[in-house]
Amino acid sequence: ATMRPPLQIIKMKPGVPIVSSVFFMLLPHGVVLFGDCAINVNPTVDELAIIATASAQTARAFGIEPRVALLSYATGDSNSGTLIDKVRDATTKARDILPNEFFEGPIQFDAAVDPAVAKVKFKGKENSVAGKANVCIFPSLDSANAAYKAVQQASKCVAVGPIMQGMRKPVNDLSRGCTVNDIVNTVVVTAVQAQQAGILEDNN
Repeated sequence: ATMRPPLQIIKMKPGVPIVSSVFFMLLPHGVVLFGDCAINVNPTVDELAIIATASAQTARAFGIEPRVALLSYATGDSNSGTLIDKVRDATTKARDILPNEFFEGPIQFDAAVDPAVAKVKFKGKENSVAGKANVCIFPSLDSANAAYKAVQQASKCVAVGPIMQGMRKPVNDLSRGCTVNDIVNTVVVTAVQAQQAGILEDNN
């Protein structure tokens, strides 16, 4: 409901079919992006691919070289099913959209972020994402929102967001339970987005 007025007034970027969001999770070992934790309830294959590519672009805009994990309850070809196939197909589409970025999926969270687990589940094969993912794309709003809140509460890390992707101009949201620090962090991120948008407009 909060995003309805911006969508009606500011609108989405031309050619962008959906708006999505990420949280910047400021974890002890570094920053990891979680998406989509706020907007798309049950994204289709195409929508999941767009969320993944938009999140990769957001990471790069903030100086993070994206290694994008599209998460599921199985890794690689260890299992099959409708939900796994959706993530697999979305990964293929994301690679087609941004062929110069790194995407892996389906992959479980532990294999995505833990090098030791990745080595076991990928049988020692080198992988550009497994064990070193810094952008985690969840298959649904249900899983994404629960995961970010669980990680935030369990680790007491700072979670900055939700940061919106796909709008014509920077627009971000704050939850009703936000703190002063949450507001400050979101303002800073929005200012950086505005600077990036200005740079892109100048280049055009």
